Amino acid sequence: MRRQYMWRSLAIGIFLAVLGLSIIIQIASFQNSEEADKIRGQGESYTGRFRTFYPKRGEIYDRKGHLLAGNKTAYEVGVDLQEKKRDAHTLALILSANLDVDYDQVYQDILNPPENPTNPPKKLLYLVVKDNVPTEQVSILKKIQTDMEKQVLATDAGNQPSLVGLEFKPHLQRSYPEDALASNVIGFVNLNQRGNYGIEQKYNDLLAGNPVTVWVPADPNHALDMPEVSNGTTLILTLNRELQVAVEQILDQALYNTGADAGTVIVMDPHTGEILAMTSSPRMNLNEFWNYQNIYQNASEFNRAISMPYEPGSVVKILTMAAALDAGKVLPSTIFLDTGSILVGGVNIENWDHQAWGPQDMVGCIQHSLNVCLAWVASQLGAQDFYGYMQRFGLGHITGIDLAGEAAGRLKVPGDTDWYPVDLATNSYGQGAAITPIQMMMAASAFANDGKMVTPRLLYAMIRKGQRYNAPPQYAGTPITAQTAHTLNEMLAISLENEASAALVPGYRLAGKTGTAQIPTPYGQYDMGVTNTSFIGWGPVDDPRFMVYVWLEKPKSSIWAPETTAPVFSQVVERTVILLGIPPDYVRLQVAGQKD
Repeated sequence: MRRQYMWRSLAIGIFLAVLGLSIIIQIASFQNSEEADKIRGQGESYTGRFRTFYPKRGEIYDRKGHLLAGNKTAYEVGVDLQEKKRDAHTLALILSANLDVDYDQVYQDILNPPENPTNPPKKLLYLVVKDNVPTEQVSILKKIQTDMEKQVLATDAGNQPSLVGLEFKPHLQRSYPEDALASNVIGFVNLNQRGNYGIEQKYNDLLAGNPVTVWVPADPNHALDMPEVSNGTTLILTLNRELQVAVEQILDQALYNTGADAGTVIVMDPHTGEILAMTSSPRMNLNEFWNYQNIYQNASEFNRAISMPYEPGSVVKILTMAAALDAGKVLPSTIFLDTGSILVGGVNIENWDHQAWGPQDMVGCIQHSLNVCLAWVASQLGAQDFYGYMQRFGLGHITGIDLAGEAAGRLKVPGDTDWYPVDLATNSYGQGAAITPIQMMMAASAFANDGKMVTPRLLYAMIRKGQRYNAPPQYAGTPITAQTAHTLNEMLAISLENEASAALVPGYRLAGKTGTAQIPTPYGQYDMGVTNTSFIGWGPVDDPRFMVYVWLEKPKSSIWAPETTAPVFSQVVERTVILLGIPPDYVRLQVAGQKD
C-alpha cells in the first residue's frame, strides 16, 4: 500500500516538475519573443521620448558692438485635434481674422483632419495653422482665448464660443534690428533655419551650432538630466556701422543723381583686408526675406561687389603699368609718342576720345587714360609676362573673401580657344576681361601695402563658449616689389593732382584711377552710349588707411567716370576720414615729426 502511494507521489512530483519547467520555458520564450520586444518598446515610450535640442543661433555684431543679426521669440500656432470640445467655427473664424489664413481651409482641417504622411497613414493629432507668428499677434490671440474662457465660466453654458484646443509653441526666429542695413553682406536665414547668402550662409554651421538628440524622461523629477546645449558661435564683423550707413546713403543719392541702374561701393583697410563698409543695390529688408524674388532676378545681383564680374575699363591700367614698371620695361619718365592709334593683332586700337596726344611720359599716359599708350606698354611686356602678372594679381580667381557666392570672373589667356592677339591690347585697359570689384580691391591692395596683396575679409572675431578668437589678416601673394608699389602710388597721386580730379579731398593726398568701359551686347558689339563707370583709390598716399571702390552701372547723367564715380569716391573719403579719425596730412605729418 505504501509502495502504491510512493509511486503516485513520485508520478505527481514528476508531472509537477515537468509542468513547472514547461511554464518556465514558455515564460522565457515569451520574454524573448518579438511581441515582448514590441510591448516593452511601447511601455518605454511612455517613460520619455527622444528629442532634438537646437542651440540658439549665434548673433552678428559690427566691430563696435552694434547688433546686426539676433534672435527673437516667434510662435507656431496650432490646434490640438484630440480635444473633443473644440469649436471648429470659432477657431477658424478667430484665426482667419488675426493670422490672415483661409477660414474654409482651417475649418475643414479641424473637422476632417488630413492624414499624417506615415506608413500606414494616420489622422493628424495636431494641426499647424501658421508658424513664425510674432509675439504681438499671439498676445492678442491669448487675450481673446482668456476672455472666452471667462465668459464660459461666468454663464456656465456649454454652447458659448470657445478656443479650446488652441495652442502656442514658442521658438526662436532670426531677427535683423537694422532691417536692410548691410543686407548684401549679412544675408538671411530662411524658414528651414538655413543661412542664405553673405555671412549667414558662409558661416552657417558656426552660427547654427550643434543640435543634440537625447532621451528625455517623462518623469519631471529627472529634469536635471536635461542636456546643456551650447549656443551657436557669435560673430563680430569688420564692418563699421556708422560708415556703412553713410556709404549706403551716398550710393543711394548717387544712383538718384546719375540715373544709374545699379551700384556698388566698398571701403577696405588695405593693410589688413578688413572690409569697413560694403554695399550694393538693390538692398532688401532681411526681416521680410520672402520678398527676395520680387527684388532680385538672379543670385548674382544680391551682392554685386563679389558676385557680378564686369568689364571695369581703365582702372585695370594701374595693373598693366605696375607690371611693366616691375618688369623693368618702362620707367615713369619713359616717353611714348601717342599718334592716336596702334595696330595690335591686325586690329586698330584708338584712344577713348579718338585723338592723338603726342609725346607723353608714363604719368601722362595714366593721367589722360590713353588706351594706345597702355596697349603699347602691354606689348613691351609681351603676352607671357603680361598674363603672368595679371594672374599673380588674382584676376580670374576668387579672392577667398568670407562671403557666400563669390564669382571668379574670367581672364582669357593665350592657349584659350577664344583668345586672340588683340586681347593683349584690350585687356591692358580693362576691356574683354570679367572682373569683380573685390578682385580689383585685392589686386590694388599691393600698391598700398608695399607690394603685398591682402585677402579681403569680413570676420573680425568670433566668440565661442565665452572665449574670443580674433581673425588674423591673410596675405594673397606679392605680385610686385615694394619699390614698384611706391613708384605707382606717386604716379597716381600726381595724375590726380594734375587732373584737378573731382575725386580729390582737401587736406588729403590720394592715389586713384577712373574707369569708363563700354558694355558689350550679347552679340559682342560695344555701344559707347552705355557704360560702366568705376573708380578705385586709396590714401593717405604716404600711409594708406583706406581703399575705396565705386562702380555705377549704366549711368544716364554722363557716361564718363570722372563725372559720375569720381565725385562719389570723394564723398565716401570725406565721411571715412571723419569716422575713422584720420587727421589731414599736415596735422598728421606734423605730429609724426614732433614724435621723431
